[in-house]
Amino acid sequence: MQTSASQKTVLLVGASRGLGLAMTAEYLKRGWRVIATARTDASETLGQLDGALEIESVDITQPVQVAALRARLEGRKIDLLFVNAGVKNDDRETIADVSTEEFVRVMVTNSLSPMRVIETLQDLVEPNGTIGVMSSGQGSVTNNVNGNYEVYRGSKAALNMFMRSFAARHADDTKTLLLMAPGWVRTEMGGPDARLSIDESIPNLVNTIEAYAGRKGLHYLDYLGRVVPW
Repeated sequence: MQTSASQKTVLLVGASRGLGLAMTAEYLKRGWRVIATARTDASETLGQLDGALEIESVDITQPVQVAALRARLEGRKIDLLFVNAGVKNDDRETIADVSTEEFVRVMVTNSLSPMRVIETLQDLVEPNGTIGVMSSGQGSVTNNVNGNYEVYRGSKAALNMFMRSFAARHADDTKTLLLMAPGWVRTEMGGPDARLSIDESIPNLVNTIEAYAGRKGLHYLDYLGRVVPW
């Protein structure tokens, strides 16, 4: 598909369902070129969208696959790299209950793997571009006043800390770094009782990402652009 030189490009990692799929549709609607990744064949979902869409297959928990994606994208310039990755465990499991295997699964998917993606793909992003990752308000240590969702909370708090360290190591970088909290959204992961619809969350979340373009440094924000306390 022919695209204009001025068309912006977003690389959306984890785009085949839920919030990632909604973000893909939103950016296409806004005229962006979207490179969308999924762990498996996503033609049934992503393939139904109209616009300048490329689909890549990658499991971000496999470093060799992330490296292969980087090689395939050699020479491309990205305005926005956004990593949307997240799994949850049984909500009732406390840190006293969770098995080691389940703890590792959640931490690797929610904390380690998104940072590996960012470390591997960061040089594709334009100097004035943005690197964002889907965090959660549940990653806020300050706001945790009632417990619950302990392992998930811990994985998102770890992700926030890793991004804080990444920002410190790249203090002279001109890129914008974002930790985004989408709110509690009615998706397969969020469940049917969640407060927000996808249409209430994602367009506003994308508005916030666009509003912070060019604002150097790390920002922890919710979908309405409000600062989330660490």
